Amino acid sequence: MTNRVHHVRAGELDGNTAISGGTVGSRKLWMGMVENPPGSATDNHHHGDSEAGVFVVSGHPVFVYHDGTKEVRLPGGPGDFFLVPPNVPHREENPDPNEPVVVVIARTTQEPIKVSLPELYRLEAS
Repeated sequence: MTNRVHHVRAGELDGNTAISGGTVGSRKLWMGMVENPPGSATDNHHHGDSEAGVFVVSGHPVFVYHDGTKEVRLPGGPGDFFLVPPNVPHREENPDPNEPVVVVIARTTQEPIKVSLPELYRLEAS
């Protein structure tokens, strides 16, 4: 199945996953759409050795990470992109009490990796 273009229609999503090894035979890419409800936050986590690219479709997410001295909050809105490097601890928040956040995420691994953490900490440069 590596010699053709694959089309995954909106109604054919497998959970939130559009492109993965399981859906279309991808070997190095995972891509999906995630909706975070109003007033929600993910746990602190990282995505292992995977890079994550995030495109904000709607809503106003806040990406939170630690710079070594304090938490840094990066607010976003529709049309914005974010890059989360491998192993960087972070969380996503949706502070809006009424509007969900919808994002499209692409990761450089076939399937989603999420390693939950008890707290945010700075990833030391290697």
